[in-house]
Amino acid sequence: MRVHTRHTPGFGVARVMLAPGEAVQSATETMLASSFGVVESNPERGGRKSGRSVFTAPAGGGWVDLAPLGPGDVYPLELTGGIGWSVHRDAVLARPGSVRRDQTWAPLQQLFGADAGFLEHYSGTGSLVLTAPGPVDSFELSPRELVTVRPDYVLAYPDTLQCRLRAIDPSGPQSLRTGEGLVLDFAGPGTVLVQARNRRVSRG
Repeated sequence: MRVHTRHTPGFGVARVMLAPGEAVQSATETMLASSFGVVESNPERGGRKSGRSVFTAPAGGGWVDLAPLGPGDVYPLELTGGIGWSVHRDAVLARPGSVRRDQTWAPLQQLFGADAGFLEHYSGTGSLVLTAPGPVDSFELSPRELVTVRPDYVLAYPDTLQCRLRAIDPSGPQSLRTGEGLVLDFAGPGTVLVQARNRRVSRG
């Protein structure tokens, strides 16, 4: 699977190039177009169709164009198998079968406890295609270098980083689901990917 992007960073579209028989998963409504012969299937969960589709290339290969529901950037994050990434739960546009979501990854369970937080963990190999409401930026942290980022701007970060979640004001409102009232402290080495627009405000 290879990914080419266009119209970034304002109105990004990701063209996912698929080898024969290769498949990619994305939200059903993000499929803009595909080459002829690509098969779309919708997996069922609990007897009901999910909101996600699997696009599978025919014997000659093919492509799928995926467009986020709102304006912004698209960013292929290359996973090499050695290091996993924590990603904002609303940021994943598409993923191949070779990239898995780790629902019980221990460090995120330590951050959020039993609650479903605003981050998910992914590992494996291949291109995890991310979407952001603004241009994608990054902070390159050297060992022991620190940076604080609001959750609404966090896109993804690798397992090499240390991460601490804390309240801005312990007496104020807080939400593990959205990140309201919270910040993330990161310690290097590693790269923090951020988006240049607030995700909740952009959805307005």
